[in-house]
Formats: sequence, C-alpha cells, structure tokens
Amino acid sequence: VLFVLDPKNKCQKDAFWHQVGNYKRAVKRFDDGHRLCNDLMGCLQERAKIEKAYGDQLTGWSKRWRQLIEKGPQYGSVERAWLAVMTEAEKVSELHQDVKNNLTNEDVEKVKNWQKEAYHKQMIGGFKEAKEAEEGFKKAQKPWAKKLKEMEAARKTYHMACKEEKLAAAREANGKTEASVTPDQQKKLHEKVDKCKQDVQKAKEKYEKSLEELNKCTPQYMECMEQVFDQCQQHEVKRLTFLKEALLDIKRHLNLTENQSYATIYRELERTILGANTQEDLKWFSNNHGPGMHMNWPAFEEYNPDQASAPPKKKKPDGAPPTPSTDHVAPPGDRSSVSSYDKNQAYSTEWSDDEQPTAFSGNENGGNGNSFEDDSSTGKGVRVRALYDYDGQEQDELTFKAGDELTKTEDEDEQGWCRGRMDNGREGLYPANYVEPI
Repeated sequence: VLFVLDPKNKCQKDAFWHQVGNYKRAVKRFDDGHRLCNDLMGCLQERAKIEKAYGDQLTGWSKRWRQLIEKGPQYGSVERAWLAVMTEAEKVSELHQDVKNNLTNEDVEKVKNWQKEAYHKQMIGGFKEAKEAEEGFKKAQKPWAKKLKEMEAARKTYHMACKEEKLAAAREANGKTEASVTPDQQKKLHEKVDKCKQDVQKAKEKYEKSLEELNKCTPQYMECMEQVFDQCQQHEVKRLTFLKEALLDIKRHLNLTENQSYATIYRELERTILGANTQEDLKWFSNNHGPGMHMNWPAFEEYNPDQASAPPKKKKPDGAPPTPSTDHVAPPGDRSSVSSYDKNQAYSTEWSDDEQPTAFSGNENGGNGNSFEDDSSTGKGVRVRALYDYDGQEQDELTFKAGDELTKTEDEDEQGWCRGRMDNGREGLYPANYVEPI
C-alpha cells in the first residue's frame, strides 16, 4: 500500500497527497497574497500618520518655545545656542514630513501597483491566478481521484466480506454446541461459511487489483500535481522577493541616520552650541546694560526756544498734554542675540535704599506660558483714570481710551513715563500726564 498513516505524524491526515482537494491551501495563497498587500499598505499609512503627527508636534513645540526664549532674559551667544535647539526641531520636523511623503507617495503606491499587476480580479469573483491553479490541480488529480474512489469501494467491500465470514464462522461454532440445531441446519451453516470465504477471497483480489492500479497511476499524478504546485511557488517567489525589496525601501525611508541632512542638522547644532562665548556675552551685557554703557553726564544747557515749541509726534485731542519722550526704549543692540525681554523693562532713575530688585520666578505653569512675561510687580498700586485716548507706539506701551481705569505700579520717571497695569493684566508704559488719580 502506498499510503500508510504514521501515528507519529500529526499532519499526515491533512497532507498534500493524502486526500482529494488538499491542495486548497496552496490555492488560498493567492487570496492571502492580495490581502497581505492591503495589510502592508494599511500599515504604512498608519506609520505615515505617526510621522506627520510627530513632525507637527515638533513644529508647534519649536514655535512656542522660540517665542518664550526670545522674550526671556537670556542673551548673547548662549541665546543663539538655545534657539539652535528649536532650529534642530524645525529641520527634523521637515525630515519626518519627508518620511511621511515617501511612505505614502512611493512605498504605498509601489505596493498598490505591484498588487494590481500580480493579481487580476475576475468579473464573477476571486482572482484569475487562483482559478488557474485550482483548475490545474483538479485536472492533475482527476484520474488518480477516480482510481482512489474505486480502491476505497473495493476496500469497503472486502472489509464487509471479512465481517460476514466471521459472523458465519461464529454461527457455525455455536450450532455445533447447541443440541437444538439439526444436522441439516449445521450443514447449511457450514456451506454459508464456505461461501463467505469465497466472497472474501474475491473481494480481496478485487481490492488488491484496484490498489495496484492506483499505485501505477500515482507517479504521474504526483508529477502533474508538482508541476502545478511549482507554478504556484513561482508566483509566491515573486511576491516574497517584491516584499523584501519593498521593506528595504521602507527601511531606507525610515532610517534618518543614513540621511546626510540629518547628520548635518546635529553638526550645525553642535557648532552653534560650542560657539557660545561666555566672555563675549558678559562684555556685551556690560556695554548695553552695565558700567560699559555710554553715559551722557549732566551738563549745562542753554535755553533753546525751538525745543519748547517742538511739534508732538502724533496728533492729540484738544487740551491733551504733549507725549513724553520715547527715550525709555533701551538702546538698540544686536537683536539676533539679545532677548526681547529687555524691550519690556523700564528702569527708574530714582531709587532708595528701601527698594529691592524683583526676583525672577520659575515657570510654574508647566511651560504653558511665559514666566518671564509675569515678572513685573503685581503688588498694590495707585488707581488712575485716563483723561485722553492713547495708542501705544511701541510694544511695551499701553493703549487705552479716555475714561479707562488702570493701576499705576511705578511712579513717573524724569522723561514723563509711568508704568501701569490694565485690568486685563497687560502691563506697560504710558504718558504720566494722560491720566489723573481716582
């Protein structure tokens, strides 16, 4: 017998050769291959969304913190080094956006096009490749399946004959021991046993002959089946080879360490950080906000009638006092390296031993706001009411309408400016002669 079941081999029952139609799994690979292409495209599309979201988060983070740093008190080359971290985030964000574009525009499209060329849908349903494979397997298996069916029928007949023989032999043996069985009846039982033996022999011969015929056609059956299976394998080779190449392309798009632009970003970041010069920053601060500043020491000035009649910088309502000098703005410096925090500071020209500098507080809101914007005094002040409309000309000046009320937090300086706080929390400078105490 060609096919002998091995109890140790659990897969023998479902083996490719054992039963008719066990080639279904090989045919199903065509459906599986098409579905796996869809799965790969879905996988890449999800990864593209992640790359885009990460890039957008980097951009938002960089934009917010760049504003905070520029408005903060850090200055000089260290400020440039800190801002370089934001520049790194912006450039890395662009690279991750490129990864997203490569995944969707190149990799997904490549898989989609290959899938379209490799699998051809039929009008009725299924794929042309799967149908051709199934028809090939059926054609190769049909002659052998016919012989297998005849052999199984012959085997069943033989086994039934053997069963009848055993029953007849048992009845004959019982008849010999029972006194009620007549000799004539015993003779008939014996004849039945002989007939069953003859039937068994005939069924056995037929069974052996059908099995021999089945074994004769088995080699050709195996050869034809293997030819069809090899065709399926060839198609699967193409799919697996393509999948490997596609995954290598995906890896190349994902691996930013192989991107020269990625390495350049961090070389530039390191160069900017290493370029921070402590002594130059201290010297700049001294020259702009310390003893190194140029000082116009008080000197005798002759009366100049032209100064008294100088026209105001902006049109004011009738009766409004002249706008004070705008010299409260800090001298211009290198804004590419100086924090714009300096623009919001007004330094009083009068002080006493009782005044203490306001300490900087850390950012206690988890980075959601600029802690440097809240450094001005929030203690008690003097409530005043605006006499005239005023539009702030600088970023650090308040804007209000006649009748608005605000709190004066610092007294008037020698140039006619006060610092105050609006009820909405905004702080800044305003002309002292534009308001009156309440």
